This record gives sequence, C-alpha cells and structure tokens, in this order.
Amino acid sequence: MTLWQYTQQGAQTIRESPERINRIEERFAEVGGELREFYMLMGRYDTITISEFPDDETAAQAILSVTEDGNVSSETSKAFSRESTRALLDGLP
Repeated sequence: MTLWQYTQQGAQTIRESPERINRIEERFAEVGGELREFYMLMGRYDTITISEFPDDETAAQAILSVTEDGNVSSETSKAFSRESTRALLDGLP
C-alpha cells in the first residue's frame, strides 16, 4: 500500500495525472508487479495505490522509480491480507 503526495511539480501538472497512473501501471508490470487499486484521497495524502510485487525489493525499486520522476513523494507500508493475517496469528508460539 503506497500513500502518495503531489510535489509542487506534480501539482502544477495535475491534469496529466491520468496518464501518469497509466505509466505507473506499466512500470509496475515491467518488474512483475501489479497495480491492483488506485484511489484519489481527500486529506493529508493525495492518492493511494494497492499493489502486489514478487518481493519487497522489487516493490521498493518500482516505487522509487515513480518518485524519481519528481511528481510525487511516497510512503509505503506492507499490508497483509485477511488470509495472511490468520496464518500469521495461527503460527504464533
């Protein structure tokens, strides 16, 4: 799960956002990831994406490649599905 905030550059070119979302989706796919959900937000963050990647390193590379463009800053958290959460809890010592 990644929370995104527009930079000054990104805000000045806000009308290009739909095309940027398409490029993000393509960029994630290039590294074996998938952009599963995208939402615009009202509040501290401007958008959120829910994505899947083969591993944490690939996720980091994909997110960094998007922030490198200079239109957004990001904060990423690893989210666990309901099934993963149950498996984790079932495995507690």
